[in-house]
Formats: sequence, structure tokens, C-alpha cells
Amino acid sequence: MDSRQLRYFAAIFEQGTLTRAAERERVAVSALSHHLANLEHELSVPLFVRKPRGMQPTAAGERLYAHAKLILKTMASAEQDVIDAGGEIAGEVSVGMAFSAVKAIGVDLARTVLERYPKVKLSLTESLSGSTLMHLMMSEVELALLYNPPTDPRLKTQAVLDERMVCVGKREIIGDTDDPMRFSDLLDLPIIFLRQGVSARAIMNDVALLKKIEARAILQMNSVQAIGGSLLAGLGCTIGTRLFMKERIESGDLHVRPIVEPELSRTLHICELTERPPTYALEAVRAVITALIGEAVRSGLWEATLLIDLPPAGHAKA
Repeated sequence: MDSRQLRYFAAIFEQGTLTRAAERERVAVSALSHHLANLEHELSVPLFVRKPRGMQPTAAGERLYAHAKLILKTMASAEQDVIDAGGEIAGEVSVGMAFSAVKAIGVDLARTVLERYPKVKLSLTESLSGSTLMHLMMSEVELALLYNPPTDPRLKTQAVLDERMVCVGKREIIGDTDDPMRFSDLLDLPIIFLRQGVSARAIMNDVALLKKIEARAILQMNSVQAIGGSLLAGLGCTIGTRLFMKERIESGDLHVRPIVEPELSRTLHICELTERPPTYALEAVRAVITALIGEAVRSGLWEATLLIDLPPAGHAKA
């Protein structure tokens, strides 16, 4: 198996037919078919089912594609990284972020990369922490900002900040007061919560308390937009941060109350795959991200406690 075979295989997988794959790779259909036949013979397993209207991947083909995508992307990054060693930083960098991180630094990240590294092609994906983790594990993103990731030898993680969680909802639901509410009183409210799973882990560090909240929730959703809309409709309240619905809180549409006995918090991590070496472009983008996080916290935009020493804001912007 060589890189050409993998590239041709990936083209067939993505294009669905030999003809379209050959056009993309600028080779003859017969040459593409020959390489595919050799690859299947080498692996002793069919990778596609030949049909009149195209090529349908087998289970083995699906599995090989997952590996091929990572291998080809790593090879392209390695080639670009060596080229960049003696010149201007360039290349593709894909970043996945949880909703709160995008809200705090997403626009500034895009602006700073465009200004400082015009030859870097930045791809930014926003999703819930559970989905962001999945994107990272599948190598769809190279760097991820997510909350409370699981312990996994495949992951290299760095805790960046802690956020204190609050109760968010209409005053008539959570109370027309700024006084803190006890966790036991929170459980008596109509709670709207993230659906169970890795995304729910992102709400708080204490798994035992998380299970109690899940058991009492009246609605479980896997959508930030749906939860926000439900809060405004007065269907219930949720556990989040002030940043989560910042504009609605400042306008008075929603209210927040601190939670005590105990306080609830969550930890943001910068995560990468241990098996994937960084490139110059990735290191540059990571430095911008950490500097912007530090700036957002120190300015008060992101109400959190930094867990590491981060560079001053001037290091992040051109």
C-alpha cells in the first residue's frame, strides 16, 4: 500500500464513481481501476461493491477511508510544514470549539489569523463539547477547545480555565432576586438540560451532581439554539454561564442566579491528538487562541478563572 493508492482510493470513495474520481485526479479510468484492483488484492478484501450507477463502499472500505483520510492529511501537513520551515507560516489548520469559546473569541481568532498569518487557511467548527471531541478523535479538526474531556491516552489536554455555573431563566421561574440558590432548591425547578452523554459532561465537573440534575430535567436537548429559545419561551431554566445568553441577560429578557451549596463549575481544555505532531501553522494558531483566551478573561468578557499563565493581549493581535 502506498500514498498514491490511498489517494486514488479516497477519490473513488468521495466521488462515488470511477469516472468522477479519475477526472478529479486527472488520470485515466483504467489506471484508477488498476490501482484499486491492486489494493484490494493486497488487502485480500473488496473495498467497493460495483453497481451500475457507482461504487458503494463495503464495511472494509469504510474503515480504510477513516485511516486514509488521516494518513493523507498528515502527509500533506508534513510536506507543508517542511516547506514552511524556512519561510512564511502557511497551511491549513482546523479548530473545533464549544459554543461558549466561539462566542468569546471566535471572531477575534478569525480576524487575528487573517491579519497575522494570511497564508494560513483557518477552518473553525462550532459544536457542543461532545461533538467537538468526536470531530477531534476522527481527525476532522486538529485542535479542540472543549469542556471536561474524558481521560484518554489518545488525547493530549491542557486545562486552561474554570467557569462557575449559574442558573439561567426568566425571573418568574428562577425568582426575582439576585440571591444565590442552593443546589437542592435548583432540583425543584423545571430544568432544561443537554442530552445525556459526553455533551452533558461539559456542564460541570462533578459527575454525581450531574446525574441528579439529569434525573430531574423536564427536557433534554442537544441544541444550544433550542435551549435558548425554550428559556425565552418560559418553558424552564437551565444551568450555564453568563456568557451563554449574555445579550438576553443584559437586556433583561433572562435572569441569572448563582448556585451554592455546592458551587458548580466546569473546566475548559485545549486538546490535541497525541499521535499527531504539530505543524508551524498549528503552533501559531494555538498561540493566538491562548492569548485571546487570556485577554477575554482579563477584560471580564469571559467570567472565568485562568489556570495557566497566558501571554498578554498584545501577543495575540497584529
